[in-house]
Amino acid sequence: MTRVPTVRLALLWHMHQPYYLDPVTGESVLPWVRLHALKDYWGMVALAQDCPGMRATFNLVPSLVEQVDAYATERTWDRQLVLGLREPATLDAGESAWFVREGFHAHPPGMIEPYPRYAELWRQAMDGRPFDTAALRDLQVWQKLAWVDPDLAVTDARVTALVAKGRDYDEADKATLRAVELEVLRRIVPAYRAAAATGRIELSCSPYFHPILPLLCDSAAHHDAHPGAPLPEPPFQWPADAAAQLARAVDAHTRWFGARPAGVWPSEGSVSPAAAAVMAEAGFSWAATDEDILRRSRSLAGLASPDVLKFRTHAVETPHGPLRLAFRDHGLSDLIGFTYQRWPAAAAIDDFVARLHAIGEHCRTVDGRPATVFVILDGENAWEHYAGGGRPFLRALYQRLSRGPDIQPVTMAEATAGHAEPLPRLFSGSWIHGDFGIWIGHADDRRAWGQLQQARTRLATAQASTAPADVRGAEDALMAAEGSDWFWWYGDDHSSAHDRDFDALFRRHLRRVYHALGDDPPDELHRTNITTAVAGDDLLRLDHVAEPGQRAPSVFNRLGAAPLERPSGAMHRVDRTVTRCDVGATSAGLAVWLDAPGGATAELEVTAEAGPSTRQPVRTDGRTDVPWTALGLAPGGAARLRVVVRDAGDRVLTTVPADGLGRRGETPGAAATLWTA
Repeated sequence: MTRVPTVRLALLWHMHQPYYLDPVTGESVLPWVRLHALKDYWGMVALAQDCPGMRATFNLVPSLVEQVDAYATERTWDRQLVLGLREPATLDAGESAWFVREGFHAHPPGMIEPYPRYAELWRQAMDGRPFDTAALRDLQVWQKLAWVDPDLAVTDARVTALVAKGRDYDEADKATLRAVELEVLRRIVPAYRAAAATGRIELSCSPYFHPILPLLCDSAAHHDAHPGAPLPEPPFQWPADAAAQLARAVDAHTRWFGARPAGVWPSEGSVSPAAAAVMAEAGFSWAATDEDILRRSRSLAGLASPDVLKFRTHAVETPHGPLRLAFRDHGLSDLIGFTYQRWPAAAAIDDFVARLHAIGEHCRTVDGRPATVFVILDGENAWEHYAGGGRPFLRALYQRLSRGPDIQPVTMAEATAGHAEPLPRLFSGSWIHGDFGIWIGHADDRRAWGQLQQARTRLATAQASTAPADVRGAEDALMAAEGSDWFWWYGDDHSSAHDRDFDALFRRHLRRVYHALGDDPPDELHRTNITTAVAGDDLLRLDHVAEPGQRAPSVFNRLGAAPLERPSGAMHRVDRTVTRCDVGATSAGLAVWLDAPGGATAELEVTAEAGPSTRQPVRTDGRTDVPWTALGLAPGGAARLRVVVRDAGDRVLTTVPADGLGRRGETPGAAATLWTA
């Protein structure tokens, strides 16, 4: 007689990265999609396939898959990739310094220290010792090789040979590694499609650009958890945008993987009654969120929350029919995501299985029914903290779960089929603190929502009088700006060294809305929304350069480069950029070297901390020297500077740096001549 399992385990791996594609240039501003593709996206599904008794669900955010495809077809690039493929001797001093600074974005215990040469290079960089050509080339290899899927590193002879060689790499080695990288990138979508065809792996999706659906439907959803909290003014209320994000996700998912997704992980597990209705209308049979939402939902209805209920599928009624809801076990999910990485794999798996058995026995004691346990977590970021990239842990876990008979792995669709407990009310919240505070709770968040609302309103009023292709371009840009990741980094709850990159991308997407409609963007979209301190701000020393008229060589400090943005419709190709904008100091003032297209004008704008802003015209085809007196600065005075580039109609084409805020520092004469990015 077949033994009935006491636990049905639904394991969902969520794959997501922010949308790093610059809407103007097509460049990926940060390299994380490419690096995680090399290490996790193919390897995770391949590992699950290797264990025949394992069933699981992978949630693939469509904007992530779009970026993977762009890398696989070589339609996008990132600066780390480009500089890593160049011959080291062709890198100038600034490029070499940047590459060394950015070449160690890896967890040291698991991804740097196990490789003697990479660890040696890391210590060299930490000590500030210079990198010669050989060291730069070794870093070009190791900053990518350390991210290769751990299983591939021991099964692909090319990768094995590169690891064994260890140092003194040549250009042929770099070409070999690039070939491996492209092969992995090109395997990813076919691998998931093939896995789903077996029936053992389910593929679900999220809204296309990972927006917070309840806040798109009505920003007042924030008041469920925080009555009376400040909201954007006017409120954001565009449920049609939530529907459009889901419709685009379904269409893309079906095209890539050959079948419609049955279920959805709404971004950050965010739900509300309005969002549930949109998900049901889009044809999803199940959605998932956190167990805290179940407790709060039942509390809204005046009901208690016995602990067994989170191990039951629920259903909420919507105007478009019922939507089945799965509630994530917060504790078990976080054990895999954050705790077990510090444990021996065998001990961690024993603990996990023991907890599942205890849940199953408890549920059987209470009502005689098996427990359905939903474990839902990030499928990529945890593994660099595990021994062996998490592969020994995952392989042993899958084998243990597959043996049964008390624990039965199931897909999310299988787990949510059958009887569902009715849920009379649905609380509006996310998997983080049961609310939306991270995305709307800070003044910087609300400023960004206000800008989004202004752009959305302009799009609505312009649609009837704008060419369809341009409307589609504006819609694309707006939908990208609706993503959750921009708001994640605003405010004081999260910060990283790349806050300004996210802020600049958000505002660039909004500017593209106006450009597609033939409008000039509001001036505020050329200035940062960030009012809080930013973690990891870079310090740039303002070097002295040759005095005006001298022929001595000068080493300028790079202020930045930026594409020009014009109101020109959705099909505009960018082929004009500010290729160089550098600054230096002389005894008499600031020296600015700008290379910008003809027809543009430029101004150096300097804002002293204790005074007004001053503006001075600068050339667009070389060096301009501006006296300290013209800038209103004395030696040692603190100020912030930026360069503003305009067209003949005095419209702002771009600012350098792109955040529009400028660089802050002190003029020569102070004890430390530093400029903060």
